[in-house]
Amino acid sequence: MTASDTPKITDWVDPKDKSGEFKRGQAVFRDTISSNPDSRFQPEKDRYHLYISYACPWACRTLIVRKLKGLEDIIPYTCVHWHMGEKGWRFATPGEGVPGENVTLDPLHENVSHLRDIYFKVDPEYKGRFTVPTLYDKKTARIVNNESSEIIRMFYTEFDDLLPEKFRKVDLLPEVIRKEIEDMNGWVYDDINNGVYKSGFATTQEAYTKAVTTLFKSLDRVEEHLSSRPGPFLFGDRVTEADVRLFTTIIRFDPVYVQHFKCNVRDIRTGYPHLHRWLRLLYWEHPAFHGTTNFYHIKQHYTKSHAQINRFSITPLGPIPDILGLDDEVPAVLYALAKEREKEE
Repeated sequence: MTASDTPKITDWVDPKDKSGEFKRGQAVFRDTISSNPDSRFQPEKDRYHLYISYACPWACRTLIVRKLKGLEDIIPYTCVHWHMGEKGWRFATPGEGVPGENVTLDPLHENVSHLRDIYFKVDPEYKGRFTVPTLYDKKTARIVNNESSEIIRMFYTEFDDLLPEKFRKVDLLPEVIRKEIEDMNGWVYDDINNGVYKSGFATTQEAYTKAVTTLFKSLDRVEEHLSSRPGPFLFGDRVTEADVRLFTTIIRFDPVYVQHFKCNVRDIRTGYPHLHRWLRLLYWEHPAFHGTTNFYHIKQHYTKSHAQINRFSITPLGPIPDILGLDDEVPAVLYALAKEREKEE
């Protein structure tokens, strides 16, 4: 294969793939932090460093769980710049003034400008993608894992011996409902988390229509789930893994996915009242969700990194606001609610 035949980082669908369907690659680094005596990666304070992007829904899963589990003083993190170019994610440089906590140069390696540089330090022959989140071990100078679903599960229990009791008690995957959560994870991942990307990156009408139709059927399914249970969360009165995994997609839906990825059959704030309520409850009343959401990074990244979708890199101003207040509604919803009350009277 010649250099000209090698797909670019920004080729979200291989130009030679006539199906036009976006196919997400698998994470390459899949080791585990464990207190098992045979484990190469033991849970220790300040041994591991997390690389994330505030723009990335997969990376923000790890930030949410890090905060929910009280791991802020145990696992530090660095956020990359919001822009992804031909060399992938880069680190912000002094003087750029990019908003957000820990949006800096890489604090661990000198003369590193891009996340890919760390991957090549670990493996000079690396052929995969340079993705966030990346969990890095300072002691062995190795990447432990770059799969968000596995990283968050390490965070659930493996550091508990280093935590005060109130954080050890945080259980995001209760055994009694584990099967229900994992069943939901399956279709939410395929149809919603990844479904927005399959819709947005599709390069044929057929691929787009298939993906977006499936996406909205599954959003309808979540709405029905929330409307038929006591809530307020997906599985009752406690936040679980299912809430974390869905939140990072839904918080980006109206600000980005509706217009940028053409997921415009309905938006969340007018089309899904129960899902909209769930979203705002997590965002406004739970700091782990609010404090790890940065709309500036989200909107700048998608609209200015995907030139094949948005050639001139113009970032829409709306929706305004990015998320409504806990008890606010758009005028159309307020009107509909008023008409309902009139009928009841």
